Amino acid sequence: MHNASMAIQITIRNVPEPVRNELAIRAAQKRQSMQEYLLTELERLARRPSVESWLREVRERKQVASRDLSPTLILKHRDTDRR
Repeated sequence: MHNASMAIQITIRNVPEPVRNELAIRAAQKRQSMQEYLLTELERLARRPSVESWLREVRERKQVASRDLSPTLILKHRDTDRR
């Protein structure tokens, strides 16, 4: 994904030392440079929907389904699945 287009640089300033150290440890554990590790994590983050868009999608699906389930019914189905 990251080689598909012209590279853009991002600079993050004022990273606390403990955060930098933890990221360096994680990168080393994966045998990656800090840049490789952070790029992989940024790509993973960018693929996921934001919390706001995920909640909006859930609300839209709930509205389409327009079913209200009582807590009792939910627990009954849960208990049925456990048998």
